[in-house]
Amino acid sequence: MARQRSQSSWLRCLSLSYYFRRPRRLALVLAFFAISTFLIWDRQTLIREHEAEINVVSSENEKLHHKLDELRKFLREKVEDIPEGLDIRNTRDTDDEAEEKQDEVDDEFLKRGPPFLDRTSKDGVVLDGTKDAPQDDDPVARERRNKVREAMLHAWTSYETYAWGYDELKPQSRTGVNQFGGLGATIVDSLDTLFIMGFQEQFKKASEWISSNMNFNKHYGASVFETTIRVLGGLLSAYDLSRDNMFLHKAQELADKLLPAWNTPSGVPYVTLDLASGSAANPGWTGGSSVLADVGTEQLEFIGLSQRTGEPKYKEKVERTIAALKKAMPKDGLLPIYISPHTGKPTTQKITFGAMGDSFYEYLLKVWIQGNKTEVVKHYREMWEQSMEGMMTLLKKTSPSNYLYIAERSGDALQNKMDELACFAPGMLVLGMEGASEEKAQKYLDVAKELARTCYNFYQSTRTKLAGENYHFRDGEDMVVGTPYNILRPETVESLMYLYRKTGDNKYRDWGWDIFQAFEANSRLATGYVGLHDVNSGNKDDMMQSFFLAETLKYLYLLFSPPSVIPLDQWVFNTEAHPLRIIPRVNEPISLEEPNLEESGSRMTEQDRKVEMMERMRNSNNMRSTQKRLGRKEVRGGTLGAFEYR
Repeated sequence: MARQRSQSSWLRCLSLSYYFRRPRRLALVLAFFAISTFLIWDRQTLIREHEAEINVVSSENEKLHHKLDELRKFLREKVEDIPEGLDIRNTRDTDDEAEEKQDEVDDEFLKRGPPFLDRTSKDGVVLDGTKDAPQDDDPVARERRNKVREAMLHAWTSYETYAWGYDELKPQSRTGVNQFGGLGATIVDSLDTLFIMGFQEQFKKASEWISSNMNFNKHYGASVFETTIRVLGGLLSAYDLSRDNMFLHKAQELADKLLPAWNTPSGVPYVTLDLASGSAANPGWTGGSSVLADVGTEQLEFIGLSQRTGEPKYKEKVERTIAALKKAMPKDGLLPIYISPHTGKPTTQKITFGAMGDSFYEYLLKVWIQGNKTEVVKHYREMWEQSMEGMMTLLKKTSPSNYLYIAERSGDALQNKMDELACFAPGMLVLGMEGASEEKAQKYLDVAKELARTCYNFYQSTRTKLAGENYHFRDGEDMVVGTPYNILRPETVESLMYLYRKTGDNKYRDWGWDIFQAFEANSRLATGYVGLHDVNSGNKDDMMQSFFLAETLKYLYLLFSPPSVIPLDQWVFNTEAHPLRIIPRVNEPISLEEPNLEESGSRMTEQDRKVEMMERMRNSNNMRSTQKRLGRKEVRGGTLGAFEYR
């Protein structure tokens, strides 16, 4: 009964008549409802006013961002001597850094892969794909670009199917092979090509493999040069494009493994290194010397790593090398291909813009561009211009067709031979036009056009329309194939891309299309792309070089793309065609002006003299027979090691 009375008492409180008979309680209830309503209304009003204020502040903040971005662009283009303390980084970098810190702890991000942006990213990278294709008024170029894109997909899918995780694919054997210690060379070499062409799923899969499987604790004799340009360069480029910190962490881990190669008296590094132990040395076929193109083609990557990590040790190592080479450079700016790591001096007289010499000259110019052409990097430009004066003394013409070529030199004697590797030179000269006097810039362009014509005819002069490895020039015969193999090299199409962007002449696109069609006709298989043992017989080899995906197809794609795809005022390509963001070098000592050479490296000891003498003797007496016995295969810039090429 008590429970029933309690329930009926509570029910009475819900009746209006209950409150009419009790006016005080009615007043309290009405006051409660009035106060509650006022508080709720006031809170909502405050929220609306706060949101309105946030919108106003956000709008003003966006306007300021835009104005600061314009100021930053103006400073980069017009001002070299920037006052100390003036921050000209992208004004959105602070937000980006906060996002990157979140990404580091976001495991789901690594599984998902970096986001792909529609049309144009904030970094000026235009993505391709069904809806993200670059705008181009030329339907022929658009169709050709799509054909190159399909070729890249075919090459990548073949690698995925038959050689995933290996360094490179052997298409005819349908298997993989490790020539770079199992670092996944094709995967890391292809990252930026996949990104630029808009292959999102493929980029995601490649990123996941690198995050989970790339391991640098390898006991094998790594080429410091090849590992730097392919792997370190590929990781840095992937970082610059995607902003995924995983790539930067991997790049720094690899660079730390490579640093012991620079532990020499002169600062000129050894060219091979055991990644696991850090033991470095030079191969026997060089007579104990280092290779010019090897030691002079690591600066972009290591300087770039210092810029992105804030760690100066990487930059200091590679710039000490250039300081030593600057000290040894003769008046004509042409350095021989072998340099002593003990003394920093040449140990041979052979000079070439082909194998083992080429990319040293390329990087003198590109380090200047990478630093945004500021006062800090002026000595690189000066060294490059000095070398170009020397190169002009090597230019010769054939008869009867007047093809211009870059001869090689041994001592005072010129050799009428030019590697296809030297076909990078026209593109380099075009890049070097900016910063030159009007007269000199025109000369660079004229020489570039003539050399490009020669390189194009390296292809057109063979039965397969693919170029041999090198050519000899004889009076009355123009050019004759020397070493007949073709391994899918990129140098000629690289120069055609630069020439088209500079001149807008569709002739260079047509030449590139001819070369691409020749690759399709002679090198494409159902299982990938292969090189040729002989460009006249068409006999195929069994290797799809990783640089075919990294360089050849990328430069062809860019040749048929508008300049907004990787604009050259914002990016610079390393010698493996990995684009790196241009970052101004300011508020630091002028590079190479006061090299930080240790006393032990700047003074030749009696032991150093003995070592140099032994190196010279080996080079002069044994080099020819050694190279013949090893059957060394020359590769872009440096060497891929000593092995037979069949």
